[in-house]
Parts: sequence; C-alpha cells; structure tokens
Amino acid sequence: MLSLGEDAARLYLWKPPGIPVFPPHADPAGDCLLARLLAVHPDRAVGWPAGFEGGLAHRLDTATSGLVIAARAPADLAPLRADFASGALRKLYLFRSEGLPDVGPPPFDEQVRTEPIAHHPNRKDRMVTRRGPRTTHRGKWYDAWTRFTRRGDGWWQAEIRTGVMHQIRVHAAAAGLPLTGDTLYGGTPGAFALHHVCVVGPGWASPRAPLPEGVRGPDVLVRP
Repeated sequence: MLSLGEDAARLYLWKPPGIPVFPPHADPAGDCLLARLLAVHPDRAVGWPAGFEGGLAHRLDTATSGLVIAARAPADLAPLRADFASGALRKLYLFRSEGLPDVGPPPFDEQVRTEPIAHHPNRKDRMVTRRGPRTTHRGKWYDAWTRFTRRGDGWWQAEIRTGVMHQIRVHAAAAGLPLTGDTLYGGTPGAFALHHVCVVGPGWASPRAPLPEGVRGPDVLVRP
C-alpha cells in the first residue's frame, strides 16, 4: 500500500494490481489492501460499519490498480458514501484495448454508453448489458453511465459516474473495446490493465494515482 496523501476528510491510497481491497472469502487472512492499511494504522481496526472496515469507502476488482479512498474518521464516511451513491463523483480510469479479435479498434474516438447492467443469469462472475426488453439476466437492472475516450497507442480513458460491478469492462465490451487480457468479456490475450487514476468530487479532487511500476501510459483528461 502506498499513501497518495490526505485531506480533512479522506485518505488516498494506491492499490497494486493482484490483491483485493478486502480479505478474500477463501482466505480471510490473505493479503489485501485492508490488511496493509491496518499494518500501518492499527487504530483503524475498530469503529467502522460492516463492509467499510478501516474506513475504505469503495472497492476495486482484484486485477485493477490505482486509487482507493478511505474516510479519515468514522464521521466522514457517511458523506463520502453519499457522494458515491448520488453520482456526484466523476471517477477516471485508464485501460488498454486492442479492440475485438480479428476486427481491431473501433472507428470512434469517444462514445458514451448508458445501457443498464445486471448479473448474468447463470454465472456469478459475469455481468450483462440490457440489449433489449428480453435480455436474460438475474436480479434488477442497475443504471450505468460510462464515457470512453481514445488516448492513443492502445490506451483508452473511461469516466464513470455510477459504480456497478464490472461496469467499465462490460460497457467496453459492448462498445467493441474489450480490455486487453480480459478474456471474461472477449478481450485479446495480453496483460490485463485497468487503472483507477483519480476522482473529482463536489468541491474536491483526489490526487492522481500513478500507473504500476514499469507501465507507461497517458494521463487522464479531466473535463470541466
């Protein structure tokens, strides 16, 4: 874990790829961002509601690297979670995509996807987008908004204002931009790369999380 800084209400942490934010169910004592945070700040082990241990306010997929935000104190968690739930936060990511196998990258430089997302009807590890009124799914549909912007040399930027499981991955696949290495959603072989760079909130903005060591790519564009 690497600290990216803090302000009056939030801690900004850097998560490496390959570890979960919270302990995996199969190995409660396994390596995770929470364990690394508590090793540095053992006082954060108590005082938080279930699901937000250590003050960690959100999650990233295990393979995803980059920024994770924690509330500085228990009183700061509720307003931070309210920002996440309201769609007030603009979350910016970078990822690599070579486009569809045997097709290549799509012709557009920017696209916004708004299809609702739900759980796959048969697989717990997958999500689906609503392609029509009869799209098979499990549970409820979740509203989702994602904007993709080409950044060159196989890099794309994603901006999301909602936070549905696998949102960027499943919307990218629907746009013909499956993430490189993301074979779950049709990506070409290669190293998986999805990186959470920063968050812009109402009246505040996080630091920018650098890409993992040895990975070189563009910076994100933050629009007004």
